Parts: sequence; C-alpha cells; structure tokens
Amino acid sequence: MKIAVLNGSPKGKKSATMHYVHYIQKKFPHHELNIIDISQRINRIEKDEKAFREIINNISSSDGVLWATPVYVTLVPSQYKRFIELIFERDGKSVFKNKYAAVLVTSIHFFDHTACNYLNAVCDDLGMNYVGAFSPDMYDLIRRKEQERLVGFTEDFFSAVENGRVTSKHFAPIIYNPISYEPKEVENRLDPGEKKILVLTDDSQPGTNLTKMVDRFKRSYLRSVESVALSDIDIKGGCLGCCQCGLDGVCTYDGKDEFIDFYNSKVKNADILVFAGEIRDRYLSWKWKQFFDRRFFHTHIPSLTGKQIGFIISGPLRRIPNLRQILDAYSEWEQANLVDYITDEYEDSSEIDDLLQSLAERLVECADRHYVKPETFLGHGGRKIFRDDIWGRLRVAFQVDHQYYKKHGLYDFPQSRYKMRFFNWKMMLFTKIPAVRKIFSERCMDEMIRPHRNVISKMDQVSNSMQVNP
Repeated sequence: MKIAVLNGSPKGKKSATMHYVHYIQKKFPHHELNIIDISQRINRIEKDEKAFREIINNISSSDGVLWATPVYVTLVPSQYKRFIELIFERDGKSVFKNKYAAVLVTSIHFFDHTACNYLNAVCDDLGMNYVGAFSPDMYDLIRRKEQERLVGFTEDFFSAVENGRVTSKHFAPIIYNPISYEPKEVENRLDPGEKKILVLTDDSQPGTNLTKMVDRFKRSYLRSVESVALSDIDIKGGCLGCCQCGLDGVCTYDGKDEFIDFYNSKVKNADILVFAGEIRDRYLSWKWKQFFDRRFFHTHIPSLTGKQIGFIISGPLRRIPNLRQILDAYSEWEQANLVDYITDEYEDSSEIDDLLQSLAERLVECADRHYVKPETFLGHGGRKIFRDDIWGRLRVAFQVDHQYYKKHGLYDFPQSRYKMRFFNWKMMLFTKIPAVRKIFSERCMDEMIRPHRNVISKMDQVSNSMQVNP
C-alpha cells in the first residue's frame, strides 16, 4: 500500500511530527509511506506550477493520504494553510476525492482539537474518506503505551484503506450565497476621542463586500481611521517553529522584515483593533494565519491586554463554529475584549450598516469603561496548559515566558496554598464522622453562597447609609 504523507512542519525532517511517521514506517515496513515536505517548500510550491503538480500526481497514485503536522496557534502552520488553499485555487480537488485520509497532529494539547476539526472538515470538503485523527503530546512517542496507541491508530487507518471501509461525514458542505453589500451614507458619526483605532485587513480590492464593510465601519467615526492591508506589510515568511524567541524574546526574523516593528508600533499601541478578513475554506486566509503565527515572537505572553477587538468577516462564519471558537480563544488568551463579529450573512445592506454602526459604538464605549469580559474555559484552561508546561519541561526553551509567569503570579498552583490544603485535610477528616457528614450535606448549598450573600449585604448597608446621610 502507498500512503502520501503531507508534512506540515516548517522544520521538515527535524520535526517531532515526522518522528511519529518514522515510527510508523519502522512498524509497517511492508507499506510505502512517501513523505512530501509541504510547509518547508511552500514558496517553491506556490511559485512553481510543476512542483505543485508533482505533489498532486503523487497523491493521485497513492492509496491514502496522511495529513501530518504540528499545531501552530490553534490550527496548522500558515505554510500548510497556503497549500490547502492552492488545492482549491488550482483545481487539485479531484485527486483527493474518495481517497482515504487520516490526520496526525502533535502539540502540547493546546487547541489541538480545533486543528483536527479543521483538517477533518477540509477532508470532507475534498470528498475524502476520513478515517480519524491521532493527536498525541509532542513527547508521547517515548512512552510504550502511547507507541501502542499509535500502532492501533495506524492499523485502523490501513485496514480502512485495504477493506474499502465506509466512512461518515462530520461536517456539512458550506452553502453561502451572500448579497452584494451596498452601504448607505453615515448619518451620525462618532467621536472616538483620543483612542487609536487600527483596522487590519487581508483585502484591499475595491468592490468586494469586505472592502465595502471596512469602509463603512471607518466612516462611522468623525476622524479618519488607520487601515492597513496585510499584503502591504513586508513579511518574509511564516513562523519556523525554531523557538529562538523563547530564550531571549528575539525572533529569527528580527531585522529581516517589517512584521515585528509593525506589531510593536501599530498593533500593540492601538486601543481598538478591528480584524477584517474573508473566509477561505474553513478558516480565514493564509495571510491571517501567517499574522497569528508570527505574533508568536511574544511566545505565550499576552500582548493585547485590555484592548477592544472586533471582527469584520466576509463569509459563512455562522456555519463554521470551529473558526468562531478559535477567534474567541485568541481574544481570551490575549486578555483582550472581543466585542462582536459582523459578517455579510444578512438579507439586506441596511441591516449590515446598522450592525457596523453598533460595533463602532460599542468598541468606543467598552474602551471608555476599560471593560474586558471574564474568561471562559477557552482562555482560562489554555493558560493553565501553558502554566504547567512552562513551569515544567518547557522552562529552558521558554525562559522569557518563565520570567513573565513568575512576575505576574501565573504560577498559581493549588499545591502552594497551604492554608487551603490544611483546611481541606481537616474538613475531610471531620466529614468522615456520620453526624458531621449529615450536617455538611444539609448546609452545603447555603455555605456555597455565603460569600456572595456577604457581598450583597454590604451593598445594602452602604445603600442604607447613603439614604440616612444624603
């Protein structure tokens, strides 16, 4: 059997993901696994039609496809994302149809599920027979139990190919018929005061829905709003995964292109950020993915704390909840406040006008109040994953993160809370006594809300005091 392995790591052969593939090769020597470096060669693949066609022909002659990639910022690397776009742009879909597919992604389990969902959806859109995903920790390969699990996954994949197994579809086809958005004149323009507003967009072509939506948003304000197209920023390439920035905060691209200076001087200095993009396949464009990946020169340290964020999107965002979750998570672990998403998924232009005007107003109002909504699991849980790994096995590689986490009290392990540990130990002993256990069960709900009642009671006291002494 011949399997085309599409390597998504920019590191090429120096990739943890590829060592999982090498392990499969050693365990199943009677099958041919043909590894094709995608991300590392993306510039040539994009510019050289012959190089692209060689890959397509290789896939055509294979019995199955293994999408093998590390997770970069909740998805695949931007270079891999660009290759997926090229498949659709250059009529390469047909060779994937009815091919059996599996996904292998490596990470520290930070949003690996969204990367798997994305690749699963791409396989469904290409008409492939998707067998499943294997998402190990980057160091699971050194553990015997995980090796056995990898073998089981591989056997399931090969069995599906050999036996022509029927596979299910997990993601419905996207149906998207947008209106041609025609904005009206703005009647009531807002005064944003001294707030710095920056709009970043991946589309500067006149006449598109996205361009017209961005223009309408900008005209909501009395003064001009700065807008920058990602294509106008000199960005030499995507994140290479070298982790050089983890040691001293210096990116390997430092001084070689404009991205770092632009991010530090424009993005980080804005009070309000609006990200405008067009959906491509099941995500935004690869240019946006490159932006998010290259932001990693700040490693796992929040860089947009307290800022207001809005998204203006042309495309079927409502039909891609995985993308919505990714963008929600991005805002949360950046410690910013995501105000709203505005898309062109509406039936008339006036409704989009009203929504853009509302977004403009709410961004300013939230900035005035310095409001940031509470974290959900997306931000809170994600930060704890970083906390544990930076404290432990990744501390040497990410010394910049370690210093930041120490300084800002992010090493909030419950093991360090000795009073709480003693209280829990004492109460667990007491609750082994039947009479105490009965009292505890009866009072449990009241005790859980007692701190909240104290807060409300103090508010009542303050209110009564103000009425007595106006």
